Amino acid sequence: MIRIKNLSLAFGEKVILKNIAWTIGEHARIGLVGDNGTGKTTFLRILAGETEPDDGKAEFVGNATDVGYLPQDLVELGEGRVIDFLRDRAELSTLGCCIAETEQKISHAPEGSRELDRLLAEHEALETVFSHKGGYEFEATAKKVLRGLGFAPGDAERGCNEFSGGWRMRIALAALLLRRPDVLLLDEPTNHLDSESMEWLEGWLRDHRGILIFVSHDRRFIGKMATEIAEMARGEITHYAMGYEAYLVEREAVRARLEKTIEEQRERIDQIQRFVERFRYKATKATQVQSRIKQLEKMEILEMDAPNRTVNIRFPEASRSGHDVLAAHDLAKRYGDIRVFEEIDLEIHRGERVALVGVNGAGKSTLLRLISGAEAPDAGAVRLGHNVKMAFFSQESAQNLDYTHTVWEEACRTGSKITEAEKRNLLGSFLFSGDDIKKPIRVLSGGEKSRVALFKLLLSDSNFLVLDEPTNHLDMNTREIFQRALLQYGGTLLIVSHDRYFLDNLVDRVVEIRDGQLFNYPGNYSRFVEKRDEILRGGETPKQEAPPKRADTAQAQSDEPFEPLDQKRDRRAEAEARNRLYRERKKFTDRIAPLEERIAQSEARRGEIDALLCDPEVLADSARVQELMIERKNLEDTIAGDYAEWEELCAAMEEVR
Repeated sequence: MIRIKNLSLAFGEKVILKNIAWTIGEHARIGLVGDNGTGKTTFLRILAGETEPDDGKAEFVGNATDVGYLPQDLVELGEGRVIDFLRDRAELSTLGCCIAETEQKISHAPEGSRELDRLLAEHEALETVFSHKGGYEFEATAKKVLRGLGFAPGDAERGCNEFSGGWRMRIALAALLLRRPDVLLLDEPTNHLDSESMEWLEGWLRDHRGILIFVSHDRRFIGKMATEIAEMARGEITHYAMGYEAYLVEREAVRARLEKTIEEQRERIDQIQRFVERFRYKATKATQVQSRIKQLEKMEILEMDAPNRTVNIRFPEASRSGHDVLAAHDLAKRYGDIRVFEEIDLEIHRGERVALVGVNGAGKSTLLRLISGAEAPDAGAVRLGHNVKMAFFSQESAQNLDYTHTVWEEACRTGSKITEAEKRNLLGSFLFSGDDIKKPIRVLSGGEKSRVALFKLLLSDSNFLVLDEPTNHLDMNTREIFQRALLQYGGTLLIVSHDRYFLDNLVDRVVEIRDGQLFNYPGNYSRFVEKRDEILRGGETPKQEAPPKRADTAQAQSDEPFEPLDQKRDRRAEAEARNRLYRERKKFTDRIAPLEERIAQSEARRGEIDALLCDPEVLADSARVQELMIERKNLEDTIAGDYAEWEELCAAMEEVR
């Protein structure tokens, strides 16, 4: 259990925490949410003992004695072997040395002496701790954890300094998981993980028996891991004893109730002010006037928080391309002695939204760079179809932006014909206004750089977007806005992203790169996971991407129309049928989603009314009870009607399936 008492912290005039009082249960699984800059990382650092508050404290009581913290910033691991680092962090190296030292002393202690008895007792105690920490099976468990986080066999024997920053963060995460602390604090643990590693991590964390508090922008991760939500805003923490999806509904309900209360308060203030103005100079009403003036003075004026500024993303209408957008055949790429892949074949047709997935290091980004022309293949060719205009977003911001330029200079490099005033207005919608546009690119945060790159993408004349991890540095709200923009985009899409929620609601085909080959899965990301798991359980082989017919020349990225290819007919028909199915189903999903939201809001309000009808103060007011009963009856009718419509739409959608 963690008891937080009067916790306060400010940086200059900015209040981060204001007299926070909170008790966290011993099995809590808390998702910490809030806008950027509200202090989520600072709060975790206070709990981890790395930042001192101005006032108050956090007490760890009961079983919450060992606290483990994973920061989102790069950690130093030293140059030793990975397995040795993991063993040291699990405190097994020191224990092992102590056990060996005790055994040495035992071998020299006189038979039957008190010293021997003491050493034997000490040895037993050390072995008990060693066993409790998993020391005897540590190496096997460590290799299992490393494998789950995407490491290759043999990586445990490599030096920590041989790995890149993202992989070093995985090593630090592995060390923390193997330590099994009582309190686990994770700050953006999924930032450097691919989808498969995230799924493995979720399975591991489900078995964690202590307290889990984490920050993440991955909506699906929060939804799976959190049973409670703590929202940080304005120096306060609001606790919601519910999962993430229920929290979203409740947060809107709370906001709606506050809006209603504010409106009622304004009406009351207007009434009082009208009374005061009307009878201010009437002697017989002087006492009542003074009473109402005092009422106004004592009244605490309620206010809504100003809504945060949000990015406004909408792609212009895409010109129509030929049916065949991309054909790549026999692609191969090596970096020195490392073979990334060979003989890769991929086709994409107009209107498809394709996700490219695979473990880190499988070659996703490499393939996108070859398709975009940013790199040349060692063998094979990439051809773009008739009237295809491609725009490429790299996960390396330096490839999207010139760091020597300002935001405004980058905006002017797009080649767009819109006016200077229109560019300034559009930059404002991307949260760059006033002197912000004069900032050099090199001083921007990761999220700001991503917004500039997305701004440039928006102004490009394209009908084929190739996107490599475009959401990496975007907060959850901006990700959802970007997702909606892509759903409305009229062109073709090929995307790499480790945000599963983002992909699930966006793509209609998944292509997995594994062991140097491509495998095709029709449907969204959830369907891919389901089918992949079936294949892994049953030992099947998924359908590989069939190679397109060889072109007469190896010229890359030709703008000439494709020749008709007989062997493509079946797959074209399949793709067209899939696109028709997607469009038909989308007609229903676009109606079902707001209907489900309305049902949830109605049911939440019905629950509020039921709670009020159990309140003795409310029950004492017969007029109020009658009003609530009428509202509840209306809600029941509305819910019944909405459910009937929902069932009708779901049935119709199933018929389309």
